[in-house]
Amino acid sequence: MFLTGTQLMEVFHKAKKNRFGIIASNVVFDTQIRAIIQGYNSAGSDGLMQMSSGAVKFAAGESKDMQVGARLISTMIKTFAAQFPKSGIGLHIDHATPNYFDFIVFCLENNLVTSVMIDASAEELAENIRVTKEVVAVAHKYGILVEGEIGHIKGTEDEIVSETELYTRPQEALEFVKKTNVDLFAASVGTNHGVSKGENIVLRLDLIKEIDELLIKNNVERGLVLHGASGLTDEQLRKSIKNGVVKINKDTHYQMDMAEEIQAYWEKEKYAIVCPPEMDHKDYIPNKSKFDPRKWLIKGEKRMQKAVEEFCLVSGSAKNSILL
Repeated sequence: MFLTGTQLMEVFHKAKKNRFGIIASNVVFDTQIRAIIQGYNSAGSDGLMQMSSGAVKFAAGESKDMQVGARLISTMIKTFAAQFPKSGIGLHIDHATPNYFDFIVFCLENNLVTSVMIDASAEELAENIRVTKEVVAVAHKYGILVEGEIGHIKGTEDEIVSETELYTRPQEALEFVKKTNVDLFAASVGTNHGVSKGENIVLRLDLIKEIDELLIKNNVERGLVLHGASGLTDEQLRKSIKNGVVKINKDTHYQMDMAEEIQAYWEKEKYAIVCPPEMDHKDYIPNKSKFDPRKWLIKGEKRMQKAVEEFCLVSGSAKNSILL
């Protein structure tokens, strides 16, 4: 079922109390939506779907109308999630920069999302706080959760590009949370957006713990968010969760899984749509039973569903839905 903001807060409170993590999955189209929601349901886990500015523009087609794209993605998720009453699904706006403030308000006013991330991390701290506080004031009127961020995460995630990495300073994190009243806090602790491997990442697990303990000490405990988590090892994920992370973002991993599975299919079945070199073109007939999109898209879909189920097991969210 589709979660309200209040229910999503309950999900994160439970995750923080019991030290497990919720997998947040970026999506663009229906194949991903089916695969990921079915994966959460199979695992008995709650989950959070995420749409970026680029995703909603893509979903809208040639118009790139963000409002159209957001309505489409939200409607697909709500409709499909309604089939699964024992798995809670939310929808999050991922990395909305300050220039998308009006888009955020549109989504809030039209009940399209459960939570939103305002990413003003490219600004100076004071400006970041000002912008984030403004979004929090509007979102909380609608019962919608807000995620904020300090620091730079290296790599590319949709329209967010950073050539450098800037670790979050704990004292600034404390100031940010106190002044903005965000519900979730994303810290830059060494992960990378895009393709990466955990063994090559200098992940500051100590920094995650330091920030978490500082917020708790000052009575402003929040769930921490780990961006750029696709390449991390299982052990890195578990330690991050133990140190205070409750939301783990996944995107690139799904893209790679889907591309790999479909590529393998077409390497095997390429002559279903391409004439073999030894055959005369006039004698060749394409094989509809092989090139029908339902035959090859399902390969990527099943692979993504399996990945979600495995992520939920590693993060500890399996069989921990608030609806069970």
